[in-house]
Amino acid sequence: MTKDLTPKYTVPGIEREAAGRLIGLLGLRLHALNDLHLTLKHVHWNVVGPHFIAVHEMIDPQVDRVREMADDVAERIAALGGVAYGTPGALVAGRTWDDYSIGRADAIAHLGALDLVYTGVNEAVRAAIKEAGDIDAATEDLLIEQLRDLEQFQWFVRAHLESAGGTLATDRARTEEEAAAKGAELG
Repeated sequence: MTKDLTPKYTVPGIEREAAGRLIGLLGLRLHALNDLHLTLKHVHWNVVGPHFIAVHEMIDPQVDRVREMADDVAERIAALGGVAYGTPGALVAGRTWDDYSIGRADAIAHLGALDLVYTGVNEAVRAAIKEAGDIDAATEDLLIEQLRDLEQFQWFVRAHLESAGGTLATDRARTEEEAAAKGAELG
């Protein structure tokens, strides 16, 4: 059973029912960003090996930007007349993906798993952009801006996983564990 997210009021120019669809869409994006923030910090704390410092220091700016993205999404939800559910319980109940599965591991192994995480996040943002674009250009623009940064972060991750010939170590990996193993082979 889904909750009716239709607000009592919304921004001028958007029907309340359409705002409710945007609120639902953005609520899932908020969960994804909060989850990504926590996953990135987990990697930051649990990365080891010869590439430790490079990855450790690469992750913190991503964490900071992802937190800003979550704040922007939450504020857009509020502007549309909705409630931004940012509690841990709401995140766990609302997410449609499994928890990050890699613990203490080599830096490149974590980057292999993160490549799959970013793929899932970025594909979901692209789908949200398409849906939001049919309703509201301002929400679509917010998501497009975030996608540019998220794709750049994935590029940073993939730079550690790519050979000079352009082969990506995590190509065809289906699980975080498989991607981590393929990444670890590079390390």
